[in-house]
Amino acid sequence: MNIALLLEMAADAAGDRVALVCDGQRWTYAELLAAARGACALIRDSKAEFVALLDESSEASVIGMFGAALAGVPYCPLNYRLADVDLGSLLARISPALVIGDSDRVHRLDVTSSHVVYSRSAFTLAVQEAVVTGAEEYDPGLGIAIQLFTSGTTAAPKAAILQHANLVSYILGTVEFASADDSEAALVSVPPYHIAGIAAVASSIYAQRRIVMLPAFSPDVWLRLVDAEGVTNAFVVPTMLGRIIHAIDKGVHGNVASLRSIAYGGGKMPLELIHRALDLFPDAGFTNAYGLTETSSTIALLGPDEHRAAHGSDDPVVRARLASVGIPLPTIELEIRDEEGRVLSAGQAGEIYVRGDQVSGQYRERSALDADGWFPTRDAGYLDADGYLFLAGRADDVIVRGGENISPGEIEDLLLTHPAIADVAAVAVPSLEWGEGVGLAVVVRGGFDQPDVDELKDLIRQRLRSSRVPEVVRFLPSLPYNEMGKLLRREIKTLLAA
Repeated sequence: MNIALLLEMAADAAGDRVALVCDGQRWTYAELLAAARGACALIRDSKAEFVALLDESSEASVIGMFGAALAGVPYCPLNYRLADVDLGSLLARISPALVIGDSDRVHRLDVTSSHVVYSRSAFTLAVQEAVVTGAEEYDPGLGIAIQLFTSGTTAAPKAAILQHANLVSYILGTVEFASADDSEAALVSVPPYHIAGIAAVASSIYAQRRIVMLPAFSPDVWLRLVDAEGVTNAFVVPTMLGRIIHAIDKGVHGNVASLRSIAYGGGKMPLELIHRALDLFPDAGFTNAYGLTETSSTIALLGPDEHRAAHGSDDPVVRARLASVGIPLPTIELEIRDEEGRVLSAGQAGEIYVRGDQVSGQYRERSALDADGWFPTRDAGYLDADGYLFLAGRADDVIVRGGENISPGEIEDLLLTHPAIADVAAVAVPSLEWGEGVGLAVVVRGGFDQPDVDELKDLIRQRLRSSRVPEVVRFLPSLPYNEMGKLLRREIKTLLAA
């Protein structure tokens, strides 16, 4: 099943319903499908082998994605925030492509002139003017739908590929067709080159929910759009939610009573922040969605009822679930394995492996699946006795001190209970005695004095063990995160190692 069928089904069922709102312009499902068919004609005429987006989210990103699906070529949204040298390298890997967005930048970087380039406005106009003779024929479901370059937080970007079958499996397993009424609207504020943005668009179209695009996130505009469009559903990363709450606390006004569902993911959610959000949005259902690019988005969920139960419970086991990412989806198999590949029992930490139809595990360069179809996520974690999944960071982030594996998460979670610490990261630093030692980067909360280093070391020694005591501690004004809220540990490692 080609992902274009999701849009065709929605247009056939409710062609006059508004599908997309961006910068004040509104597109019905019928108009969106007609534009996608125009894009298909444009792509085929160009002989492009990829459709790339070098721009913020807009109607062009949605039209480009479904136009590429109809034309049978991969859709490849690029990170427009990359430095020229990095972006130029990615453009060379998808040549020849029809590129939508920053035409001046592409022409500057593409010295071979192999790409066909349209600005956002030129592309939107061209697809509406394209001559389309009847419904376009397309591959019913084979081939690559999406190619996303991984964020490269620990290594050079890999080209992750998602087949039509992977994405459709995720949508059919999590969304009921035409389940949204015409009052429902989803606010999409994550970047278009992240799997969360692609999944949000595809899910909303299949549900026939109105999509409200926020091309560049700001908390003030986010709150105004919720109010103006009666937004019912939203997805945010933890840093976005923190900025929204800060804006509300500063007096930014906006009626958020329409919000029924707030999903979050993409990075670690501080417990203090989610408790505050649950108090601030008492009528909204919160969902923690854990997933990866290679798994077509979400593979585990902590749902609204579980959030409220944990938030209000005195039972430490139930309350602890607010730090989990919930239960694996029914369509997903999940195991925790040790370094030798043995499946671990509840409570034992190891690497998370997953398997299912939505799991691709494929890169242009290679397949990461094992012989039985299991994908090693490179995330570390454990399952509790009730099947709740707890993350412990990336497997690559584990600190190996004298042969002992140390999870950065356990140190960070402890230090975040200190009233003066707003943010903290534990990373491996070179150690002459142990090979690797613990290094800490600490951000002090506003209004507090910088805590004494010996005080922090004593807290770790008493609550954990002496092997977790840091060899290096640096106080920083802030920690480096990417736009999706992922901590850039390699930058901290470089800083502390120096």
